[in-house]
Amino acid sequence: MKKITLTLMVVVMGLLLTSQAFAWGPGPGKKGGHCRGIAMEQLNLTGDQKAKLETLQTEHFKATDPLREKIRSTSVELRQLWLKTDPDRNKVIAKQKEVRALRDQLEDKRTAYRFEVNTLLTKEQKEKLAACGWGKKAGFGPRGGKRDRDSRGPGNCLYLP
Repeated sequence: MKKITLTLMVVVMGLLLTSQAFAWGPGPGKKGGHCRGIAMEQLNLTGDQKAKLETLQTEHFKATDPLREKIRSTSVELRQLWLKTDPDRNKVIAKQKEVRALRDQLEDKRTAYRFEVNTLLTKEQKEKLAACGWGKKAGFGPRGGKRDRDSRGPGNCLYLP
């Protein structure tokens, strides 16, 4: 009797603990309705287009990775300045300007990448991207509820920053 009760309690606790994970529903993927990581199959890309897009994507990540890392480290430095009991106003303002300048550089690189991707697509493919809201971020808030997390995620997806 004790084994059955214990097993039942473990199962109930497991269900209670995992129920919150399922309450949010599907995330941004093929079934989630978001087009941030639109599958290449949905655009009916040719083999040549796929190869060129994958090359562009790899180059984009290699070019922007040091910049994203610099943004993260500079943001940590800014947080450390704010955590001091008496933060230096000039240092904080200078560090904020540095973070903004780095973010502007990253946004410029993203814009250039999107224009390059746009040159490889046909009119119909561009219309599909426009229809699904290319560049529109999923979630709540101005950044779609996310910070600068550039992950490709699972599957064969076209990364659209």
